[in-house]
Amino acid sequence: MKLNHDGKIAVLDLGDDENRFSPDFLDEFDAHLDDVVGGGAQGLVTTASGKFYTNGLDLDWLMAHGDQTQRYVNRVQGLLARVLTLPVPTAAALPGHAFGAGAMLALAHDFRVMRADRGFFCFPEVDIRIPFTPGMAALIQARLTPQAAVASMTTGRRFGGTDAEAVGIVDATAPEGAVTAAAVEMLKPLENKDQGILGAIKNTMFGPVVAALTQA
Repeated sequence: MKLNHDGKIAVLDLGDDENRFSPDFLDEFDAHLDDVVGGGAQGLVTTASGKFYTNGLDLDWLMAHGDQTQRYVNRVQGLLARVLTLPVPTAAALPGHAFGAGAMLALAHDFRVMRADRGFFCFPEVDIRIPFTPGMAALIQARLTPQAAVASMTTGRRFGGTDAEAVGIVDATAPEGAVTAAAVEMLKPLENKDQGILGAIKNTMFGPVVAALTQA
């Protein structure tokens, strides 16, 4: 995971593998968010350098640490809540697949740009027999129209970039190699927002979602 800057916009590259949410991944992500908020960046783009944005939950770790499942899920949901209310403008640049909790991470951003010709956005929970937690369902339903929420949450459908844009899952698509730059350009007009005000607005907008995500 690497944090760089394009002018005033911080660009966090999640990595070049499946970028699953291992405990170490979550700790590193949180530390980078501290740097973004405390370091004066005026926007955040998250992206990846491989064929995955992120595949979400680290199921291998979960299988090996079943006694820590609830603590782990709470940790993931806490990160989703933090990104959702981050006091700077945010955009997820999806150069490849975003599945499950990885797709939820993308939805927690203010905006999303997806590669037009490669990669899928998918909630596979209905097919892998894992129900959404109340917090995760609240996040998805707060960010998508009712039609898009039903189409994505109950079917397991894999949305390509143009399909995802058509139903409002992502805000824009871009060609190969241009996804991150497009996300940065999306945020540049939003520079110089006051962190305190923007954070307060997001916490008000998403108060019920944050409550659902962070309840014990």
